[in-house]
Amino acid sequence: MPSTQVAFHDLGRIPYDAAWALQRRLHAARAADSLGDTLLFCEHAPVITMGKSGKSHNLLVSQADLRRRGVDYFEVERGGDLTYHGPGQLVCYPIFKLARLREVQRFVRSMEESVIRALAAFGCPGERRLDHPGVFVGGAKIASIGAAVRSGVTFHGFALDVCTDLTMFALINPCGMPATPVTSITRECSRRVTLAETKPPVREALEAVYDIELVPSPLPIAVGTATDAADIA
Repeated sequence: MPSTQVAFHDLGRIPYDAAWALQRRLHAARAADSLGDTLLFCEHAPVITMGKSGKSHNLLVSQADLRRRGVDYFEVERGGDLTYHGPGQLVCYPIFKLARLREVQRFVRSMEESVIRALAAFGCPGERRLDHPGVFVGGAKIASIGAAVRSGVTFHGFALDVCTDLTMFALINPCGMPATPVTSITRECSRRVTLAETKPPVREALEAVYDIELVPSPLPIAVGTATDAADIA
């Protein structure tokens, strides 16, 4: 049997800033041991985020241009450079205490392995690169990974391109890798693949790789009061 039950919440489509605030509240509760491990699935409206290693030159348009296009922009505390989130992309945010998972690198590699196993359900041969986090298919990036750890608890996570509008990645050098193309499950399968059919294999892969049972649960009513990154430093 799986060693640990993890609360699972599928939030559907949610604005990035709302999901970010929720992560911080869940993180604060997990760090205080008032909540167990939690995993979120969601999808975002168009948004570009820049991680701690981000370089401003990797944003190829002005922030004013982003606003005109209806694309939000946030600088966040996850690792990595710039990435795009938008409709048709499955985003996963694990809020896990690392004492059980032993180390950050193993946690990141386990996210990659989960995506690789899920892609196999669609006949997509996902692979990792030792020099860069994420998952690739035929040299094109299909999943971005950017995690943060504070007080021994993870947040942020990975984004898997399912039926994403890949032209939006032209606004940035994705993850600071201008020469690396991007792809999606839809492109690789030469048919439209939906989030609804992608979620089950991703969920099953996460359960297998992390040796957990994801239990659908209502969001807790009181999960802390973190309102900014300083609250979880």
